[in-house]
Amino acid sequence: MESSLLNSLGFDPGIILLLMMVLMVFVLLYLVRVSIRMSRFMKRYRIFMRGKDAVSLEKAFAQKFIEVDRLVEISKNQSIEIKRLKDILSKTTNKIGIVKYDAFPDVGGKLSFALAMLDESNSGFVLNAIHSREGCYTYVKEIVNGESYIVLGQEEKDALRQAVNYLSEME
Repeated sequence: MESSLLNSLGFDPGIILLLMMVLMVFVLLYLVRVSIRMSRFMKRYRIFMRGKDAVSLEKAFAQKFIEVDRLVEISKNQSIEIKRLKDILSKTTNKIGIVKYDAFPDVGGKLSFALAMLDESNSGFVLNAIHSREGCYTYVKEIVNGESYIVLGQEEKDALRQAVNYLSEME
């Protein structure tokens, strides 16, 4: 088989045929390698998509999205509840101050006391219990924004000052 084109190039057609066969063997080996890798990948993919307990990945994602939506709703409800509790807490007496003292020189043991109980806005009351030999007398004085409309005794003022500064001393 004589070809003028191949003769003009100076190549033997057998060498070209041999090179083509070697190239085909390399391509065939590469194809086998890619096929093996693809089969391993598909095996892993099927295991991954099968999921846990034969539940598909899509179903697992759908369940997780439902759970996330439920958790978001619960979080909103909890935020509302926390705000409500904070509102209630701001109106409760959470600041206290107490001063024990002897009301009379002949009665010892510091059995008398002034107790101040205030809320977040420093409103509440001062309770003064005066102990004497004849008995115990209690008086309540209203406090609004840290001020009393009735004159306070020194012990009551000290108890009120303690209560006003109560939370700042805790920090």
